[in-house]
Amino acid sequence: MLGPQVWSSVRQGLSRGLSRNVRGWASGEGKKVDIAGIYPPVTTPFTATAEVDYGKLEENLHKLSTLPFRGFVVQGSNGEFPFLTSSERLQVVSRVRQAMPKNRLLLAGSGCESTQVTVEMTVSMAQVGADAAMVVTPCYYRGRMSSAALIHHYTKVADLSPIPVVLYSVPANTGLDLPVDAVVTLSQHPNIVGMKDSGGDVTRIGLIVHKTRKQDFQVLAGSAGFLMASYALGAVGGVCALANVLGAQVCQLERLCLTGQWEDAQKLQHRLIEPNTAVTWRFGIPGLKKTMDWFGYYGGPCRAPLQELSPAEEEALRMDFTSNGWL
Repeated sequence: MLGPQVWSSVRQGLSRGLSRNVRGWASGEGKKVDIAGIYPPVTTPFTATAEVDYGKLEENLHKLSTLPFRGFVVQGSNGEFPFLTSSERLQVVSRVRQAMPKNRLLLAGSGCESTQVTVEMTVSMAQVGADAAMVVTPCYYRGRMSSAALIHHYTKVADLSPIPVVLYSVPANTGLDLPVDAVVTLSQHPNIVGMKDSGGDVTRIGLIVHKTRKQDFQVLAGSAGFLMASYALGAVGGVCALANVLGAQVCQLERLCLTGQWEDAQKLQHRLIEPNTAVTWRFGIPGLKKTMDWFGYYGGPCRAPLQELSPAEEEALRMDFTSNGWL
């Protein structure tokens, strides 16, 4: 397994080789910033009394930082951001920025329901150290979230954001997919650098890559279960919950795909599908946090109303890892 520093250098040659300057809209060469690579969506640790445990957060970051990740996603879905106050969201990002290596990217979830509050949160995330903002689709009034409404929303956020914006589509949580036509339009904005697509429809991912190929627009797979397929269709990386526990293996899958070792990549991908499903749609964040406890990280409890796993669920979760040789 290549070390973080070595693999970081290799990745630069294998991926698009875009600018590493993440503090502006584009590099001096006129290209958008490079977000290629693997990112674990960091969980938010809580104490037994449901307070954010910043000490455990930093401990987890120090362990995760030994792996060759491109960076970290903070306050995404796996960070339980809907259950945190605005001040907690900002404090978590600030503490992660202080604890993580300076040469890694910090993508901070700044999405809120209204455009105005999303702009305010995005600006605040930049102020506490985020390198880019990952903005989830507003969804409470999903029946009125047309392409026109979403294009207006993201354009206003990107216009006013001091850091690059990454679109975030997660239909399992929001009930809506960011429409392909809206993505194509938004890809032309100089401050929108890419998208995290968690829907799992690889034909859609391929279509987005194809239709935005002239716009220097980068697509990140939103889960390890379809990471290989996404790379094959032109994605540049992934934000993978499974990377919180099998980070080395997810990074190895990235390396195999980027170096064209598709047979070995397929074998590894097959062994990651069931564990990935277990810590995402099957058992969700409670399952991910339980698995983190098994793998030497701090998972701990979720905030209510999320409940811990039942003994039967915990046994089924363990089986998904042991049957694939990970426990």
